[in-house]
Amino acid sequence: MAAARQETPTARTLLLDVPEWPGHLAGQHLDVRLTSEDGYSAQRTYSIATPDRGARLELTVQLVPHGEVSEFLVTGLQVGDPFEVRGPAGLWFVWRPEDPTPVLLVAGGSGIVPLMAMARARQEVLAAQPFQLIYSVRRPEDVYYRDELRGLAGNGVGVTLVHTRQAPPEDPRPPARVTRAELASAVDSLPPGLRAYVCGPTGFVDAVADGLVALGVPPESVRTERFGPS
Repeated sequence: MAAARQETPTARTLLLDVPEWPGHLAGQHLDVRLTSEDGYSAQRTYSIATPDRGARLELTVQLVPHGEVSEFLVTGLQVGDPFEVRGPAGLWFVWRPEDPTPVLLVAGGSGIVPLMAMARARQEVLAAQPFQLIYSVRRPEDVYYRDELRGLAGNGVGVTLVHTRQAPPEDPRPPARVTRAELASAVDSLPPGLRAYVCGPTGFVDAVADGLVALGVPPESVRTERFGPS
């Protein structure tokens, strides 16, 4: 690990140097393998938080209670410590800059990670595709990439932040899950023919995907990825 920064009280972004990395698309993931001195190994999958930048990658890892890999990556890994990665993997839940399709991103919690890679890729290549992002978190302190999200909102990406347990005092929206009306507003703000990328816990993803289909988005235009304990 080349460097690290704390994203939230329970999430950490790791900056990795990976020699001979073959490159990747925004939305892809990789496998992390940790091996102890006695030979025991554990492997988990994490989305890549950044678009292709050569040998330098970022992962943002959420601490999961009793998660043997996430606990070490968030609280134990030190700068300079090596570990194994393998990838990239996944070719369906990806965004390509040459695709002109309007994009709706809907994230729940740590599901923001691959979607942030897509938004960052759009900014880096100065793409013109309309983007809308709905990001659902429990509390204000759970927001990943807070300052960068503000920058996206001023550079062609519509950003809606939704709090489900506790909202900041200045937020007129009471804490609640993403509503059908909020999904409809995002869909209506984009040109016809959008593609949606939905990432987060299973219940969140299923509810959002069903809501989008009910609003008339074709099922084949709703791409989903679910996160579990790690």
